[in-house]
Amino acid sequence: MASSCLFHASVSSLNPKQDPIRRHRSASLLRYRPVVVSCTSDGNNNTTPIETAVKPRRTEDNIRDEARRHRSTAVNPFSAKYVPFNAAPGSTESYSLDEIVYRSRSGGLLDVEHDMEALKRFDGAYWRDLFDSRVGKSTWPYGSGVWSKKEWVLPEIDDDDIVSAFEGNSNLFWAERFGKQFLEMNDLWVKHCGISHTGSFKDLGMTVLVSQVNRLRKMKRPVVGVGCASTGDTSAALSAYCASAGIPSIVFLPANKISMAQLVQPIANGAFVLSIDTDFDGCMKLIREITSELPIYLANSLNSLRLEGQKTAAIEILQQFDWQVPDWVIVPGGNLGNIYAFYKGFKMCQELGLVDRIPRLVCAQAANANPLYLHYKSGWKDFKPMTASTTFASAIQIGDPVSIDRAVYALKRCNGIVEEATEEELMDAMAQADSTGMFICPHTGVALTALFKLRKQGVIQPTDRTVVVSTAHGLKFTQSKIDYHSKAIPDMACRFSNPPVEVKADFGAVMDVLKSYLGSQNFKS
Repeated sequence: MASSCLFHASVSSLNPKQDPIRRHRSASLLRYRPVVVSCTSDGNNNTTPIETAVKPRRTEDNIRDEARRHRSTAVNPFSAKYVPFNAAPGSTESYSLDEIVYRSRSGGLLDVEHDMEALKRFDGAYWRDLFDSRVGKSTWPYGSGVWSKKEWVLPEIDDDDIVSAFEGNSNLFWAERFGKQFLEMNDLWVKHCGISHTGSFKDLGMTVLVSQVNRLRKMKRPVVGVGCASTGDTSAALSAYCASAGIPSIVFLPANKISMAQLVQPIANGAFVLSIDTDFDGCMKLIREITSELPIYLANSLNSLRLEGQKTAAIEILQQFDWQVPDWVIVPGGNLGNIYAFYKGFKMCQELGLVDRIPRLVCAQAANANPLYLHYKSGWKDFKPMTASTTFASAIQIGDPVSIDRAVYALKRCNGIVEEATEEELMDAMAQADSTGMFICPHTGVALTALFKLRKQGVIQPTDRTVVVSTAHGLKFTQSKIDYHSKAIPDMACRFSNPPVEVKADFGAVMDVLKSYLGSQNFKS
């Protein structure tokens, strides 16, 4: 007759390291869940242990309750603070993340600086294993691709204050046909950050910012709501996360310059939306003035908290390549916080021993809004803001980017490149990508155009592992696709358009059209 026995293995028995901090982190990794071994008998008093994992979740608990019960009482060894961006050596200026501050004393940008010495007490293998252990889990808050790297993002925030839709963990897919057919590349990948809660990469940063605002409000800090200027995607992310936390959101949008799909998102999520007769730069100027006078927390990327979430996309890319470093990463650029965020994520992984190098970065701009490109082509001489012209890549239609200094810093330190795309180039690239099974946004079309040009110049080689960052979902920009395939865009040939063929409801007519179509195609079995 079969017999069984049960025992619990302690956390310390599973980790031979004696460092108390390492034991604390390992306990966090294991979620303090016991390992249960059941022993089965073959009838001859020979037992075989079978190890099974048990989730001791009480049925009345939700995932926050469960996280509270398993919370460690050990002292958190990690911390972060605001410091002036690219501060001079010896600078002692810093601010707590619980302070409401957006600029340094000199008026410059701020950056979030982590206690790297505390993080370096753990080797690269430890961090790789920890991050990998959290992927695909529903454990609060680590089911999020951002909060699975919590120690590198906002290490001191309480899990109860986190506002998350389990964003991140977005698809990194091999663009096999597009790479081979149009670029003669075998190792082209697309990081689809648009597969996210509100359909863009902005969710990665907004979960961090709104979580910190949630913490500040619980601390009774003077924050009545959160505001942003937006070209569409920022407002969608802000309104969704604020709605989830019950925090008022205020959105400044440039009138008639964003898609209806983008406009409806903050409206649906209950934001107070102001449609203002100006461009994004005008909205940005207004929101900065308003937040200096009213207790409204500024959510634009002038606020460096968002970049802490956005940098996790870079860490995810390395993770999805089993910690192998790609040769190139191409990122669309408008307000330019994202190119710095990717650099910061890759650089942290290098400094903490997860990888031994970082990729070269390419920032891709629309030619109608290309101040960084012009700055790059001038040899990084004096930067000149511009008035951006209308572009189908509306989210990067920015002529005076807040994060220009951050972008230049990142590109110089990774031997980066800046490229541009005309309206026709970006729309053609979008159509070509869609014809191979993608459904990308115009901004990704900008990035793909940069790739086309760098391949033609011989800068990017056929065998280079290259990642194109897709920043938003194509479903947000269906009107631009309709206009392209209808050939309704003035002064644009729309070379890859694929309009529907009108045909009578008649068998013979349909057969004639199909025979003509099939005869004109070079189908391969």
